[in-house]
Amino acid sequence: MVYDLTMLKTFYASYVGKIEHIRNILQRPMTLTEKILYAHLYDERKVKDYGRGEEYVNFRPDRVAMQDATAQMALLQFMNAGREQVAVPSTVHCDHLIQANKGAEEDIATATKTNEEVYDFLCNVSSRYDIGFWQPGAGIIHQVVLENYAFPGGMMVGTDSHTPNAGGLGMVAIGVGGADAVDVMTGMEWELKMPRLIGVRLTGTLSGWVAPKDVILKLAGILTVKGGTNAIIEYFGPGTASLSATGKATICNMGAEVGATTSLFPYDERMDVYLKATGRAEVAAMAADVAAELRADEEVMANPEKYYDRIIEIDLSALEPYVNGPFTPDAATPISKFAEAVVANNYPRKMEVGLIGSCTNSSYQDLSRATSVARQVKEKNLKVASPLIVNPGSEQIRATADRDGMIAAFEGIGATIMANACGPCIGQWKRHTDDPERKNSIVTSFNRNFAKRVDGNPNTFAFVASPEMTMALTIAGDLCFNPLRDTLANADGEQVKLSEPVGEELPRNGFIGGREGYLAPGGAKTEIAVDARSERLQLLAPFPAWDGEELPEMSLLIKVKGKCTTDHISMAGPWLRFRGHLENISDNMLMGAVNAFNGETNSVWNRSIHTYETVSGTAKMYKSEGIRSIVVAEENYGEGSSREHAAMEPRFLNVRVILAKSFARIHETNLKKQGMLALTFIDKSDYDRIRERDLISVTGLKKLAPGSRLTVALHHEDGSSESFEVQHTYNEQQIGWFRAGSALNAR
Repeated sequence: MVYDLTMLKTFYASYVGKIEHIRNILQRPMTLTEKILYAHLYDERKVKDYGRGEEYVNFRPDRVAMQDATAQMALLQFMNAGREQVAVPSTVHCDHLIQANKGAEEDIATATKTNEEVYDFLCNVSSRYDIGFWQPGAGIIHQVVLENYAFPGGMMVGTDSHTPNAGGLGMVAIGVGGADAVDVMTGMEWELKMPRLIGVRLTGTLSGWVAPKDVILKLAGILTVKGGTNAIIEYFGPGTASLSATGKATICNMGAEVGATTSLFPYDERMDVYLKATGRAEVAAMAADVAAELRADEEVMANPEKYYDRIIEIDLSALEPYVNGPFTPDAATPISKFAEAVVANNYPRKMEVGLIGSCTNSSYQDLSRATSVARQVKEKNLKVASPLIVNPGSEQIRATADRDGMIAAFEGIGATIMANACGPCIGQWKRHTDDPERKNSIVTSFNRNFAKRVDGNPNTFAFVASPEMTMALTIAGDLCFNPLRDTLANADGEQVKLSEPVGEELPRNGFIGGREGYLAPGGAKTEIAVDARSERLQLLAPFPAWDGEELPEMSLLIKVKGKCTTDHISMAGPWLRFRGHLENISDNMLMGAVNAFNGETNSVWNRSIHTYETVSGTAKMYKSEGIRSIVVAEENYGEGSSREHAAMEPRFLNVRVILAKSFARIHETNLKKQGMLALTFIDKSDYDRIRERDLISVTGLKKLAPGSRLTVALHHEDGSSESFEVQHTYNEQQIGWFRAGSALNAR
């Protein structure tokens, strides 16, 4: 079935004309990224050569996708926007609130009961405002979008940081907070700083144990977790044609881990085949008609250094499998050196659990290749050393994999098949362990591996690899095992080597639907009620507008040391149940952040009671006493998820300023949208001048303007003081959000 066919026909009918018009004005060749971005300008009359990394631009995306955890806050905000229906095709996907525990059937039943109030709310709001609704068990948002909605040349936003998965079909797909999604759903302009362009030239072809996942694992090591910030990664070169559409999606998906705005590939035959295989031959035909404009211009390919801000070369033929981690996805190690790293760094060598799935690696091809390794257990008389958990990406994939014997192959070696949902990847895992704080190692085919993320244990060393490498290490149970080189002892005492994985890109007998789980909007204009006594949902009240004054003598809430992701700021796992209730979820604010003064988490100096207290407890006390506070942090603050709760919670608890060495893109935007001040050090060493019991003033707000500087004054406990200047990236519109109290207030 082709969804939103009228929109697609309109888009493709006008696409080439738009590109020709843009090219005539710019008078130069264009990259694929530029074609798609310029074709989606909010005002088509404002075509000009926008400065990359400098100018903010207004866009008009084609669609919006929301997952159930972030959709709650997004839709609560949309309900205050005064619209009768969404302005663009939009969908909600129930994939985050299902905890992996006993297996798919039981876990979905438990989730349906536990989350009944939230699911009913999301379903009713979706029906009321003309939003498509995918029920629990239908699949992970990004896999479902790839199978049903992504289209070459299109532009979408999604309330999840891995929305760029749709780049596997040549789409500019960008992760955003809920307030940004509301802008698009209400038909307003959506603002983005014109991204820099990183061109990744692929040559050669993958072979053996090397998978598409290894491309992005290697690239993460090159770029680090912040190297792609405010940039779009565009893949090009002859190697792109050798990758399947789902393989391309894997690479684009995990571009979020290097901070990229999004990633995408040029349109090719593999995308055409995938569109047809997923029931969208009509979309494939329309894309084929404009194929020349769904790739970079020939002049760009001939001289890429003239058109991209940075070029990275990767030879697929020379690429090795990688294992990344622990605790950060950019700690990249090729398998040939991984055993050495395990020993040198004293990582727990025993591999205790293997986990295959997530929005990054749960396609048919992923499961097919992993299954080819799993089947060797029986064929070569081996035993599986570690438990295995598998999460299929969608009901279509699960049903097809079941028909083709893959599910049976996994279950035959003791695997637990969990729901078609995110599960352990986002901390939704009820792990059965003898000690929830014991030092241990796991290997996953996921995208992130921050401390505590998967199971809440700060001592779980989580490593990220391809599904086939995860499967091999699960069989061995040993992080030092290298399937390209090493052998395993079978039940007969023989030394046997695992054969290279093989698999099918797409099912030769086609996909089957299974229990699809899609509900089309009913359109009934019923009133949406939220029980005031609910612990799960809470209607939103507007944040107060700026009072027009400076911010004198704010209390330092916490000075964060080291990495501080959105997981540290607003943990997922058991806290996901409160994603629709701002007051309740604020109890987890910054509980995972490390206090620079005592090295502990969730323990900060409370100046009101002169002792250490939890972060949220201290903030709540300050708020009740009318005390404003400030958070100080280091590099790439807020990396990871798109969850806007990490911005809304401090706003709710009267934190007025986040002062950091640098911000992750999505989080900085989320802070601005909620009326917060996101400031950065000019001299990063000024971070060291801030003391635990300081009162901190920020002045210059009355003259706040694009490019202006503010002054931070530190009032030390000993009576001394010092000051320094800080900077910001607010434009006029964003300053308006701050003054109004939030972007929603400024409408």
